[in-house]
Amino acid sequence: MSLTPSRMIELESPLPAFQLPDPEGRMVSSEDYPDQPLLVIFMCNHCPFVKHLADALADFAREYQARGLAVVGINSNDFQAHPDDHPERMQEESRQRGYTFPYLVDDTQDVARAFDAACTPDFFLFDRRHRLAYRGQFDDSRPSQALPVSGRDLRQAADAVLAGRAPDSTQKPSMGCNIKWK
Repeated sequence: MSLTPSRMIELESPLPAFQLPDPEGRMVSSEDYPDQPLLVIFMCNHCPFVKHLADALADFAREYQARGLAVVGINSNDFQAHPDDHPERMQEESRQRGYTFPYLVDDTQDVARAFDAACTPDFFLFDRRHRLAYRGQFDDSRPSQALPVSGRDLRQAADAVLAGRAPDSTQKPSMGCNIKWK
């Protein structure tokens, strides 16, 4: 299992515009979330790092969506080379995990490039002005460690953003599998 860190792009970067389908073809756009904090997660089905925190991520999303945070997941992996990440499997994964957020297909990988996403999972939290407030890890837990999955780092950042404050600028990169580029 190789570790790829997130690229830690500059805080205050603007939200890249996107319009992507979910596996059933329903389009979701960055414009669907005006004046609302937005968490964009680059993720996939097969990555052990995503699998490690998937249930906790589903819980996090339900809790924070109820508090006003919009959440979208984006799968940018080459699903021809990695069939576990095929859109049909994304639907199954979403149902199994209880994801309450749109899980979108970035078949061209253009959106991943626009975000400068590097790994799965890769978290990008934008404030109400759609400026990057947090890009980092879910928490310190990894598949090879005995640490519990808490979502501590992302929770602290989301709490700050929902309260209208900037999160602590000391942020640890997310670690995971590299995005499977075509």
